[in-house]
Amino acid sequence: MPETVRLDKKIAAKGAEIAQELQKVFHEKGIYVVNLIGSPGSGKTSLLEAMAPKIRGEAAVIEGDIETEEDKKRIERVGLPAHQIQTRGACHLDAGMIEAALREFSVDGVRFLFIENVGNLVCPSSFAIGEDIKVSVISIAEGSDKPIKYPAAIRVSSAMVLTKTDLAPYVDCDLEKMERDARAVNPAIETFRVSCRTGEGVGLFVDWLKKRHERMTSTARNGYA
Repeated sequence: MPETVRLDKKIAAKGAEIAQELQKVFHEKGIYVVNLIGSPGSGKTSLLEAMAPKIRGEAAVIEGDIETEEDKKRIERVGLPAHQIQTRGACHLDAGMIEAALREFSVDGVRFLFIENVGNLVCPSSFAIGEDIKVSVISIAEGSDKPIKYPAAIRVSSAMVLTKTDLAPYVDCDLEKMERDARAVNPAIETFRVSCRTGEGVGLFVDWLKKRHERMTSTARNGYA
């Protein structure tokens, strides 16, 4: 009997192949790629804005949204080069979209590429897009249960950034529980508490990313990449 190959498996395999090729290109250029995933309103764009003074001149951003270029405009206003992908209904970015974006958007000369995925904690967790790491961005205003309700996102993330910590006095949220729950799912995950309004924790997150970039380039220089 003829072998039946499911179309979705073939598409997934092609996407994984493109993601691997993208990562190879990024590493050859010395670019560390961070895939930011999180719900709408979790503060992904605000996090990039708060980081801008510390990464300006060494970072670029690809924005993913269903519609509009509003986030691209925000990123450009704080001095970071940005490119917008409009998915027109798709709930996540895929490697093919990133590959197409790079035909129009040069990332030469930067150390970091931040890819802000479409707003949700479900679909983006399942797709590699050439990144070195995924980072889950969760607003404390979303509630203490989010890390345990969305374990797939936490499981594939190297870090969890809890945003809007300046709202802690006004919302019913247990930050310690969020961190415990995240580590129960992924013991290796790093956690950061950040307020984009006050700047709390932003520098710590940026420093952590810069150390990971240094580790990547050091590994490449020693011939183990």
